[in-house]
Amino acid sequence: MLQQTQVETVIPYYRRWLERFPSVSALAAASQQSVLALWEGLGYYSRARNLHRAAQQVQHELGGALPRTAAGLRALPGIGRYTAGAIASIAFGEDSAVLDGNVKRVLARVFDFREDVKSPAGEKELWVLAESLLPAGRAGDYNQALMDLGALICKPRAPDCPRCPVQRLCAAYRLGVQHERPVTPARRAVPHRVLLAAVVRKGPRVLLEQRAQGALLGGLWAFPAVPQPQPTAGNGAAPRPASVLRRALRAQWGLAARVGAETQTVEHGFTHFTLTVRVFDCEWQAGALTRSPAARKWVRLNELTEYPMGKVDRAIARRITAKEISD
Repeated sequence: MLQQTQVETVIPYYRRWLERFPSVSALAAASQQSVLALWEGLGYYSRARNLHRAAQQVQHELGGALPRTAAGLRALPGIGRYTAGAIASIAFGEDSAVLDGNVKRVLARVFDFREDVKSPAGEKELWVLAESLLPAGRAGDYNQALMDLGALICKPRAPDCPRCPVQRLCAAYRLGVQHERPVTPARRAVPHRVLLAAVVRKGPRVLLEQRAQGALLGGLWAFPAVPQPQPTAGNGAAPRPASVLRRALRAQWGLAARVGAETQTVEHGFTHFTLTVRVFDCEWQAGALTRSPAARKWVRLNELTEYPMGKVDRAIARRITAKEISD
């Protein structure tokens, strides 16, 4: 839960998670939908899917016992080299190194490391360095100390060098370049995408589709959506959104629908792109849902909370539910 997410945000999720899934066996026995529902709002949903799969693997293939070595832990879904080293050293006393963002920053400053710490070559060198520094039999304490040093003192933009316990060892401080370490690549421009989303009503129900497991937000439920076409090179005019949605609903979902007014715009930022979703109210007219690898359902408004969604689709669901209540 703490990957890419702040502690303050995680704590209430962590407590609810342990109440619902107090053991590996309880998590392994749960449905993916119940797992994603409890995770909703934390983002990066592949973490939840991997955790669920890892629990099932531990329960069904390893007799319910978590591996006690970094090598064994890395065989589980979602556990990489850093996480495996952290668990093995802190929980089981193995002499395993860790290399997260905090540790990279500390090592880059202490040793005035001038390679790009995010490049494969730079990261490989830092792993060798981190492993060479492990104190035998004390890796757990040492790793926690390094991570805390990076989180509390050797901060990204304002390192507290006067209070740093390793100041006398720090080559970057001695050279006055601590603000220039670690070396990272220049940020690329973040692309922007626009989707057209349809709230398709059929009597008291609306249409939802479950996202494919390997896709972004895989396993979550969403309202039908398609990319907004770009203006054509010839006349510079893009097709009207209503026409685009009408054709897409027929071609991809097998439905004839009346596309009504644009009712909502939702903005959201992902790691690698930003997103604008233009939402249109639609009314089913004819047709049955076509078969698809993903699940498709007509869902009552009062049941929408039972379907785990990403933030954009949840914002849409809240609006239409609130409007129904107010009407």
